[in-house]
Amino acid sequence: MGFARACSVALVGVEGVVVEVQADLEPGVAAFTLVGLPDKSLVESRDRVRAAVVNSGAEWPQKKLTVGLSPASVPKSGSGFDLAVASAVLGAAERIDPAMIADVVMIGELGLDGRVRPVRGVLPAVLAAAEAGYEQVVVPEQTAGEAALVPGISVLGVRSLRQLIAVLCDEPVPEEPADGQGRPDAMLAGLMIPGTGLGTGLAPAAARGDGHRPDLADVAGQLRPRQALEVAAAGGHHLLLSGPPGAGKTMLAERLSAVLPPLTRQESLEVTAVHSVAGILPPGEPLVSRAPYCAPHHSATMQSLVGGGNGIPRPGAVSLAHRGVLFLDEAPEFSGKALDALRQPLESGHVVVARAAGVVRLPARFLMVLAANPCPCGRHTLTGAGCECPPSVVRRYQARLSGPLLDRVDLRVEVEPVDRADLLGQGGRGESTEVVAARVRDARARAAERLAGTPWTTNSEVPGHELRTRLLVAPGALAAAERDLERGILTARGLDRVLRVAWTVADLRAADRPDASDVAVALELRTGIQRGVPMGAGER
Repeated sequence: MGFARACSVALVGVEGVVVEVQADLEPGVAAFTLVGLPDKSLVESRDRVRAAVVNSGAEWPQKKLTVGLSPASVPKSGSGFDLAVASAVLGAAERIDPAMIADVVMIGELGLDGRVRPVRGVLPAVLAAAEAGYEQVVVPEQTAGEAALVPGISVLGVRSLRQLIAVLCDEPVPEEPADGQGRPDAMLAGLMIPGTGLGTGLAPAAARGDGHRPDLADVAGQLRPRQALEVAAAGGHHLLLSGPPGAGKTMLAERLSAVLPPLTRQESLEVTAVHSVAGILPPGEPLVSRAPYCAPHHSATMQSLVGGGNGIPRPGAVSLAHRGVLFLDEAPEFSGKALDALRQPLESGHVVVARAAGVVRLPARFLMVLAANPCPCGRHTLTGAGCECPPSVVRRYQARLSGPLLDRVDLRVEVEPVDRADLLGQGGRGESTEVVAARVRDARARAAERLAGTPWTTNSEVPGHELRTRLLVAPGALAAAERDLERGILTARGLDRVLRVAWTVADLRAADRPDASDVAVALELRTGIQRGVPMGAGER
């Protein structure tokens, strides 16, 4: 009787569980049994592994073979277990030393010819292996750079099962020439889910194709919405842009991700793990360093927004926008069920998806931007534009954005139509993205210094209790906000959000703490009621 074991990782959402792959050979009729709660794609690995072993020059054992995946209570899916199954079988057949593979984590799919194909989710899988104490991993050669992002892990990238056998047996490693010269590498197909290209709203429209990145200087006029965009980026505040069609709401939203600061190392690992599992990680960029941008269509379902799908839930748009921007264009056209599902992740920074196959916790700390027209025809706020929508239709259209959802939006700005002077450039170009991004980085640095030693890094994350007890504003600065609270214009949550925005405005003008004018700017951005104060950073 022969026995050997190797290790692999089962992904549940973006979290991994180390799975021990055990192979047992016993005398009897040749058979291959796979147990341990595998899904359909994993059950099919029996045929893939057998063909790969034979075509790699090794002998397939003609005995009763049982492969167990432990713990058996964890659902296992995908083809990433092939490499570990083949190694365990070869160890049980004594083709390789079982002691060499006992503590090695192996991730990869096997082709029938023995080539090792890349799979999605390598980064979170290696992170899980490192947290469990493993120090060696074997991955496909194409994803070795992604696995190497995890510190303290020795990564071996292999192109075929033959190479892995040679390494484990201390034999000369055969050369595996890359095929398909002059055409896209077919081996990379396993990293991408069909339909997750640029057409799904995962990049600003102007950033696709020719490499041109959107610049704020391209936006004509719109001084107040530009300043609100800067406040949103500096503090991580959610933003509502309302106005007629063609005023520039989408242009502004597409330029927000470029204003956000570059991701920190930890944030980059979080975002890369989500994108790797979702199958949208570019093969040539193992680490995402810029804030992501996700703009789902208004026909998106609740499951596509918050996560879901058949079997184990997969990341939705809120997770793909983690540490970045989630732009909902034509927000009133989204279903009310889908919009209201955003309430919980807006507050907590994560989403918990419960399905029959299991419960998954996915990260979802994003900056939400809503764009909305004033009415179905979009001309309700235009003088002499001929809006024919009855008042009842306008009310119903605007009520599609529920009060509880809007209460979580810190900034609400009217985007007015652009006049002829601004559109033709007679008023001069606005500030570029580079200039605004520099001020945003400085403001975030001041907030991070003030919040050092706490679990928060931006003003939008600070709880209201801390704002009212520890981070105090100037004396008398809250008088106007308290009056609005008594009149019912603000809720208790709204008051906390006004305080957060006031701190961001103070950070942008390099003040030690907010004063009455900062609170007035925050109230104007929150309620839309003019307070008679300039909004530009440094103007006062």
